[in-house]
This record gives sequence, structure tokens and C-alpha cells, in this order.
Amino acid sequence: MIATAWLVLGLAALIVGAELITRAGSRLAARLGIPPLVIGLTVVSLGTSTPELAVGIEAARVDAGSLAVGNIAGTNLVNLLLILGLSALIEPLALHLQTVRFDLPVMTAAAVTLTALAWDGELTRADGFVLVGAALGYTALVLHWTRHESRAIRREFAEEYGKPPDGRALREIVRDLALLAAGIVAVVLGAVWLVDGAEDLARRLGVSDAVIGLTIVAVGTSAPELVTTIVGTLRRNRDIAIGNLLGSSIYNIFAILGVTCLVPSGGLRIDPALVRVDLPLMTAVALVCVPVFVSGRRVSRLEGALFVGGYTAYSGYLVLART
Repeated sequence: MIATAWLVLGLAALIVGAELITRAGSRLAARLGIPPLVIGLTVVSLGTSTPELAVGIEAARVDAGSLAVGNIAGTNLVNLLLILGLSALIEPLALHLQTVRFDLPVMTAAAVTLTALAWDGELTRADGFVLVGAALGYTALVLHWTRHESRAIRREFAEEYGKPPDGRALREIVRDLALLAAGIVAVVLGAVWLVDGAEDLARRLGVSDAVIGLTIVAVGTSAPELVTTIVGTLRRNRDIAIGNLLGSSIYNIFAILGVTCLVPSGGLRIDPALVRVDLPLMTAVALVCVPVFVSGRRVSRLEGALFVGGYTAYSGYLVLART
């Protein structure tokens, strides 16, 4: 009960902290003159991934590499199968051209790269530098692509993230800075509580850190992406919803896991089942998204149902075969 309580408390702190970081960071970026589209594709994508970063760093610090990598693999499976599928079930999902031509190939390349780097059962600091370099390259390409976005897309992002400043600018800046600091504190504390609770729970249940990372921790740290995508779908801001979802999946691998790999001097040791089963599955799902996304540039309700069904089947496999 104590382990479960710490895990739940950690997840709650991560979710609240990520929301504070995302919203306060977005408003501050808008005040600095950063285009709303850039805010949506970078600040928000990174903000919703802060739980994964905090969990990864804390897991690396206590030599729980499988928990860190399992969290990333599990989170991306939640993003692509569960959250994307639910969004399409609510309403068939029309995809923006940038998603098909840019985000989809980069997401697939990120999954393939991670699987290849982890195939020897370890992620080293050198691997971390490769991933962080790819994150910087991706961000530069995002900035380049924003120059070619339509006025409609720019207006949509401006309405969501580019609130114009008013006469109370100084007071609001101070408020946003305070909220940003509170969000960072909440995420850091939440990561410590969650990792401690997850490791204790794994020992008590007799399962591996990888399984805990792939299930409870992955679903919990995906909550910001779930909320962002579902709310964006209900508001019909579909480009924001899917852009942030795929952007978060890319940053999870390149930026979040890349930085995590830089923490331990001896690298991250990874559970063999994670290397041979879960990472290849994550890559396979990214590859499956290619024909689904390209065919008519939409995800139908049927395809959404198949995605959700696929995640349900995977969860059943983890419970029956890995616990």
C-alpha cells in the first residue's frame, strides 16, 4: 500500500507539474515574441514530455535503466496506439501535410535508431550524444518548416498558445514564472516519488522494472499527451493535437532518452526482453503508421479502433506473459 501510494502521488505531481510547465512556458514564450506555431511544436511537445525526462534522470541515477527505457517505449506505444486511436474513435482524424511529410518519417527514424542503439543491451553516453544531436537537428527542421505553414494553421496555434499580452504584463510574467518554478518542483518531486514507489512495487510483485515502466509509469506519464490530444480533438484543433502527440513521441526518444543516457557514466543497462520485444514492437507500430497515415491522409474510426485494440492486446500480453 505504501509503494502504491507513493507511485500514485508521484504520478499526480508529474501530471500537475507538466501542465504548469506547458502552460506557463507557452505564455512566457509568446511574450518573448516566439511564433505560436513554434511554441506548439517545441515548447508544448517538450513540456508534455517533462514527466518522462524527470523519471528517466531519476531512474538513471538509481541504476534502473530498464525503467527509464521501458517508460519511453511504453509511452510511445500509448501515444501511437491508445491516444491516437481514441482520438480517431472520437472523430476520424484528418492529417496535416506536415505530419505525413515530416513528423511521420522523423518519428519512424527515431524508433529505428533507438532500437539499433539498444540492440547490444546498453545505451552509452555516446549513444546519448547521438540522440541529443538528433533532437537539435529535429528542432532546427521544425523551425524551418514553420516558415511554410498556412495562415489557418498559424491562426489556430495563435488562438491556443499565443495569448497577446495586456496592460498587466509585468504581473502576469511574474505569475507565469512562479507557476513555471512550481511546475519544475512538482515534476522533480513527482519523479523521485514515482521511481521509488515503482521500484518498491516491482520488487513486491516480483516483476521487472521494465514491465513497471512499460505499464503503470508509461500510462501515467502519458497523461499530459492524452489530455492535450483529447482536448484538441474536442475543440477541433486537430493539427495541434496530432502535432503535439507526434512531436512528443520524437522528443521522448531523441531529447528525453538522450539526456537520460548522459547521466550515468556506465551507461543504461536494459532488460533483454525490452530489447528483443518491446523496442522492436515500438518500431513496428511506427512503421505501421506510415501506410495508415499516407492512405488518404486520415485515420478512420475503424483504424482507431484497431489501434486501441492493439494496445489492449499488448497490455494483456504484458500482464499474462511478463508478470
